Amino acid sequence: MKHITPKRLMFFGFLCVLMGVVLPFLMVMQVMESTFFLNFFSFIISLFGIVIGVIGSAYYVRINRGDR
Repeated sequence: MKHITPKRLMFFGFLCVLMGVVLPFLMVMQVMESTFFLNFFSFIISLFGIVIGVIGSAYYVRINRGDR
């Protein structure tokens, strides 16, 4: 589990949230066709990114709590 660091979790969460924003933008601009699956996938990947980012942030605070 040493390869899963808090910064990597936050970065992965950021990428997921970014993808969850870019996909609907592309659908609104009619670059991609809006389908039920793509809408649902966009929502789920955004939600997953927020959860992973919060977990990474909490993990980062837990590790660096005593560094004052």
